[in-house]
Amino acid sequence: MTKIVLPANAPYQMDYLRKSIGYFNERGGTIAWLADKQGVVVVDAQFPQQAGHLITQLSRINNQSIDALINTHHHYDHTAGNIVFKGLAQKIIAHTNSLKNQKTSAKTYQKEDEQLYPDTLFDQKHQITVGQEKISMQYLGPAHTDGDILVHFENTNIVHMGDLVFNRKFPFIDRGAGARIDHWIEVLHKSLSLYDEDTLFVFGHAADGYKTHGTKEDIKAFINYLERLLLFGKNAIRQGKSIEDLLATTTII
Repeated sequence: MTKIVLPANAPYQMDYLRKSIGYFNERGGTIAWLADKQGVVVVDAQFPQQAGHLITQLSRINNQSIDALINTHHHYDHTAGNIVFKGLAQKIIAHTNSLKNQKTSAKTYQKEDEQLYPDTLFDQKHQITVGQEKISMQYLGPAHTDGDILVHFENTNIVHMGDLVFNRKFPFIDRGAGARIDHWIEVLHKSLSLYDEDTLFVFGHAADGYKTHGTKEDIKAFINYLERLLLFGKNAIRQGKSIEDLLATTTII
């Protein structure tokens, strides 16, 4: 395993989690990566500058082409860096709805010329093998958006949850892209049943003081929050509370 040496005063965090799989945090959604002499896979891309920082570091482990870039969903802080992988990644994988949403968002914000879109799409499940690692991708239904996927490095037992988990942080709920809190809760419950107690999870975001990787207990904490948030919203509607009342709320009991 090649030692990762960060530049002095590096603006990013990068380290191994298990074996040849690690994480990268700088600006945007957490990136997971697999890098060894047998191949390289990257999950999410943050922004162009950050993607460049990551690629520079990964090239010190394996300077060949990148076997695959996987997008957990379409949001700009996860896909804006795709463009830096042009000519480097053999393929870009995402859910069908993720591509749809990325194209819609790019057109809305007039950023179409800044995109590198996924070229390998799936609806329910997809799997690739790189070296000794089997990587399975699965779609469980609409949640944070209608295109979120889970990415499981099976042999190492690490799952990138994308923005399906905001660890102790208020989530972005993208209703325009098909988000549904009730379905989101169902998706998270399903995810708990899919993996064992040894599984290490990578989260899209975390509040200050919390990690962007963790265990099932962190997922359960987020489920609890979403359930309370949904109940709070339903009760507020029944009570005839205004949007202003809801926005003024800072604590949910």
